[in-house]
This record gives sequence, structure tokens and C-alpha cells, in this order.
Amino acid sequence: MPDARYFIVQHDDQWSIKFNDEEYGPYKTKDEAMLFAIDAAQKLGQYGDNAQVVLLGEDGHFHTEWSYGRDAAPARSPSRAAG
Repeated sequence: MPDARYFIVQHDDQWSIKFNDEEYGPYKTKDEAMLFAIDAAQKLGQYGDNAQVVLLGEDGHFHTEWSYGRDAAPARSPSRAAG
């Protein structure tokens, strides 16, 4: 069970990150919100927390997108990876 979970949720055409009863954002795209959440989760993971990023799916359930220790580095959007 993770010590810290970052929840990526969509409100209309914007995305936000929910963590510890706080909401961060809005972000213009899912990828942008995911990048910020993974970066924050990775920092917590480096301090010993079992951190995880989950995304609210179309089925109404949260699905794990990234877990510290399982994924080596934050996901990068294709436009950032090319640069």
C-alpha cells in the first residue's frame, strides 16, 4: 500500500492533482498534470515514501499510472522528450 497517492482528475476541459485533501492546478492537459504529479511522487519516493500516481479512468475507478520503484523516471511527453 502506498504511503502517498497523487490523484489525477479531470474537471470539464482541465486537469488537476489531488493530494492530502489539497487540489493543485488547473493543468491544460492530462500529460502536464501527470508530469507534475510524477515529479512530486518521485521526490517523496527518494525520501523513503512509497509514492504512487493514479488516474481516474472512464470507468470511474482510479488506475495506477506510476509507482516509485517500479518506474525509473517520470514519464515525458513526446514534445519534451524530443528536445
